[in-house]
Amino acid sequence: MKFTKLVFVSVLIVVIVLSTSAASNLDHQQDTTDFNDAIMDSSEYSSAQGRWLLQNKRPRRVTCKKFPGICDAKGSPGPQCCKKKCVNILTDRHNCGKCGKKCKYNEICCKGKCVNPSFNRKHCGGCNNRCSNGEFCVFGLCNYA
Repeated sequence: MKFTKLVFVSVLIVVIVLSTSAASNLDHQQDTTDFNDAIMDSSEYSSAQGRWLLQNKRPRRVTCKKFPGICDAKGSPGPQCCKKKCVNILTDRHNCGKCGKKCKYNEICCKGKCVNPSFNRKHCGGCNNRCSNGEFCVFGLCNYA
């Protein structure tokens, strides 16, 4: 008999807890419904503007393939056009000396040639960093042997 009373009381508590939480969720949903209605009213105005913006076509991006003179403009990365991009073939690792010529992983592009700055005496540690007479380039630093 005690077991059945315990089960009955626990079921009753669960039902009460669930009913109160459901009631609070309904109140919360009504509050958000009013808020969503307010958003709907304001979004109708913005959607009309959005349709107007979609009707106006955006200008296409100007590429150097159609307009090669754009690479000569101020602020351009370089004067040459490679694969629809303005580049400087004297310093670009992916277009070193000519379009499409890529330098190896450990090389950089100096004056249009791929060089290894770790061991090149003329470009030790970077472009045009020449080691003095008698010095060797070791891991990008000029050292005496």
